[in-house]
Amino acid sequence: MSEPADVHFVETVASLAPPAEPAPPGPVDDARLLELFDAQLGSRHLDLAARRLRSQGRGYYTIGSAGHEGNAAVAAALRPDDPALLHYRSGAFFLERARQVPGGDPLRDVLLGLVAAAEEPIAGGRHKVFGSHRLHVIPQTSTIASHLPRALGVAFAIERAARLGLGTPWPRDAVAVCGFGDASANHSTAAGAINAAVNCGYQGLPLPLLLVCEDNGIGISVRTPPGWIRAAYGSRPGLAYFHADGCDLAEALAVSAAAVAWVRERRRPAFLHLRTVRLMGHAGSDVESSYRTPAELAADLERDPLVRTARLLVARGAATPAEVVDRYEAKRAEVTALAAKVADAPRLASAAAVMAPLAAAPAPAAETRGSGEPVTVARAVNRTLGDLLDERPGLLVFGEDVARKGGVYGVTRGLLRRAGAARVFDTILDEQSVLGLALGLGLAGMLPVPEIQYLAYLHNAADQIRGEAATLPFFSAGRYRNPMVVRVPGYAYQKGFGGHFHNDNAVAALRDIPGLVIASPARPDDAAGMLRACADAAETAGRVCVFLEPIALYHVRDLHEEGDGGWLAPAGGTVALGRARTYGDGRDLTIATFANGLRMSLRAARRLARAGVRCRVLDLRWLAPLPADDLLREARATGAVLVADETRRTGGVSEAVLTALADAGFRGRAARVASADSFVPLGDAADHVLLSESAIEEAALRLVRDDPYGDGAYGDGESTAGSPPR
Repeated sequence: MSEPADVHFVETVASLAPPAEPAPPGPVDDARLLELFDAQLGSRHLDLAARRLRSQGRGYYTIGSAGHEGNAAVAAALRPDDPALLHYRSGAFFLERARQVPGGDPLRDVLLGLVAAAEEPIAGGRHKVFGSHRLHVIPQTSTIASHLPRALGVAFAIERAARLGLGTPWPRDAVAVCGFGDASANHSTAAGAINAAVNCGYQGLPLPLLLVCEDNGIGISVRTPPGWIRAAYGSRPGLAYFHADGCDLAEALAVSAAAVAWVRERRRPAFLHLRTVRLMGHAGSDVESSYRTPAELAADLERDPLVRTARLLVARGAATPAEVVDRYEAKRAEVTALAAKVADAPRLASAAAVMAPLAAAPAPAAETRGSGEPVTVARAVNRTLGDLLDERPGLLVFGEDVARKGGVYGVTRGLLRRAGAARVFDTILDEQSVLGLALGLGLAGMLPVPEIQYLAYLHNAADQIRGEAATLPFFSAGRYRNPMVVRVPGYAYQKGFGGHFHNDNAVAALRDIPGLVIASPARPDDAAGMLRACADAAETAGRVCVFLEPIALYHVRDLHEEGDGGWLAPAGGTVALGRARTYGDGRDLTIATFANGLRMSLRAARRLARAGVRCRVLDLRWLAPLPADDLLREARATGAVLVADETRRTGGVSEAVLTALADAGFRGRAARVASADSFVPLGDAADHVLLSESAIEEAALRLVRDDPYGDGAYGDGESTAGSPPR
């Protein structure tokens, strides 16, 4: 079935009358217009090829760029070494950028992505993205503006690296460009990122970011109110606003050039509003006639940017109507021939091939214990951050309240004075922007260590880790990576300061993210060694690490009795990534736990010993990768395992631990005791739903007596704090 846009172009251009006199030349010469027209033609025929391939069952992606081909002008106004985070309708931009860097075959590259071919040069068949390392196009799959915080971070990183005397993949005067649609401009992620950009400018911080909103007036089927984008962003203090008709190539080029020059010279953010149209629907499966009138569809066809460029070329005498049609058909033939060649290209053929970019952890290092003055967990983290700042010039520590105040709990106190305001700084209270800064800084070659003030606050911005940080190496076949160590104070058990948003025990949203490293130290020496291990994994292997710090253990000094100093330890030594730590050698029971559960389990184990039950306690330490081998070894040593899990019974860590034992064929006894499926309430009410020492002790006694529920029945081996055994 013919596409109306295809038929309309050929018929309309063929009917054009050559001018009696050529129109006067504009600021762009005819040869340059023809180059840009070639990019527009290539983008349109890639869209048509995508529909054909899909109809043949040989292609997998049909969201196209038809109607947005004016973005070729934005690429023309930029340099090929300006980092670009593109809208998914940026086909013409990508082709024009590729023309500026000879040596590749961008048409073929895009087609390989459409058919999910393993040889596709950016994602390797894992997704269809616009991306290229040599073109400085950072691959994005976002349709909801989740890449805007990263774009903010890239622009920030260009300037911050220069201030620190560090190099980046981009020149000192580079401009970061970020494209998105009018529907995406309404998303909270976009609003937050743009607000953060303007806030930087208001503070006098340089931020060379060009935001390009390609406004076609509709998001799938939901209309953007006419004039809304201009009303929302056209007069915002601190954000320069430029507007152009994206269907008029000459106008779009002139305004884009002015916008780029403004950002490059002033190092301040600008908003380029390109009015476009959307042709051929949202995607191949979209039936536009179900929500748009024939008159609306016809009006968009009349504004087709390819037709408008053809009219301009004919009016200026740069080409006759027949020559324009010939160019169009020649590009069709070129793309069709390439599509036929790649349609049956080999796909990824195994799980191992698919997962190859999800980097394996570095080889475990030998563990060493530190020496010197014993300190608390908070002091151990502080000292290690200070040492890392001294050792690694590209490491930056930032977040809400981390600099002047030194953190809510004093964990980053003194670091601002030690490393300076360029490397230790406060951010606005927006977790998406905090992580976006980290994403950009990591791409620039630095090592960001952002802090999310509380675990509950991470959920406001989890997609920046799940959808942006973790997917980047996957969708770039490892060519791009965003190393970072995200520090997150979390878990429960704070005394006198509580409630859900300061005592959150939900980690399920992190545990299923492929490739993510999750560290969960409990003791000071482990906190120091594991933080260093995360920094090493980020810096050398590009890993994204989340470092969960148990707030309730920050300032704990004692283990069993007041004044025993049993929870203090030197803040030195090394810890192997993905390895657990065992306490004791009891032969009756293994208690597997982590974070606050370690201290509770060690205390419970001493009382159990008095009752004749000899335990060993396994501190998992790493929630991902889970130390399954260490777990199985210690489980087999006793033949009985109790998982003491301070997270929730549903979605908590204990589910993964018991599954790991089952997968490994463990045949001994196993049970778990976990916190209830509840949010953490204020005050003493929390004791009813959180894991406790008494719950651990009682569950251990039931398990070793082969009576998990106290009634002679084995049951399913589960117990939950808040539901005491009978």
